[in-house]
Amino acid sequence: MELEPDPLFTGQFVLRPFRRRDVDALTGAVRASINELHEWLPWAHLGYGRIEAAHFVRESIKAWRETRAYDYCIRDRQEEESLHLGNVSIWFVSRGFRTGEIGYWVRSDQASRGIATQATARLAQIGFDQLRMHRIVLRIAVGNRASERVAEKLNFVREGILREELKVRGSWLDHTVYSMLDHEFDRQRQHIADLVAGEQPSIEGA
Repeated sequence: MELEPDPLFTGQFVLRPFRRRDVDALTGAVRASINELHEWLPWAHLGYGRIEAAHFVRESIKAWRETRAYDYCIRDRQEEESLHLGNVSIWFVSRGFRTGEIGYWVRSDQASRGIATQATARLAQIGFDQLRMHRIVLRIAVGNRASERVAEKLNFVREGILREELKVRGSWLDHTVYSMLDHEFDRQRQHIADLVAGEQPSIEGA
């Protein structure tokens, strides 16, 4: 099953596919966060600008059309056309084995609002319930504690380390692999739903 390009909602935010008019807002969000992003992500070089953002938006629209990946921009639910708050994406790593991956980033000046947690939890629901994934993976650079905390809040299981898995700014970075299986998601449904709604996790789910 594939996804329709409909907006998704959390307690505070709306996730929707990219439009061509999002280029300037995306550029501004990356530029506002570049000092943090360029440490972890190979595409986030210090000269990132409108050309790169326009290319991403074109490729994102094409990927939706070809059902290769589903990228969402994140906006405030009350002001959809306001600040670009970040990106969250889901895609199949293996359709045959029903394995998917979620990736996310949030602009630095909007951190600590639960943006990545709500958005990632919402896409976990979509991945398991609509795309019928068996396993969803998060790959996070070792040392990126903000992203690791999202995986921990969602109760993804820490599997281990991929050594020197990605080269960023000339250095090889290890990545931690977190995963959740469909039957684990079934047991976590209420916890994930609470996170989507913006509620604080219980001690057990923290």
